[in-house]
Amino acid sequence: MIKTLTAHGNSAALIIDKPILELLDIDMSTPLKIVTDGRNLIVSPVRDAGRDELFRAALAKVNAEHESTLRKLAE
Repeated sequence: MIKTLTAHGNSAALIIDKPILELLDIDMSTPLKIVTDGRNLIVSPVRDAGRDELFRAALAKVNAEHESTLRKLAE
């Protein structure tokens, strides 16, 4: 997908299509982190760190409780 910038006052805006926003679970209130590697602009939604910790804890619990079954499935 090729996009062009749109004038927004004294700034430039990038319009992100609704299907992409929905895919990434981004809405108008989602904070976005913008970084560059010197050649590319990288825009990422900022996710709640507590949410990541809960996910990792749940994953560890499932792995601990079902380790043998998961190993058999992997074979």
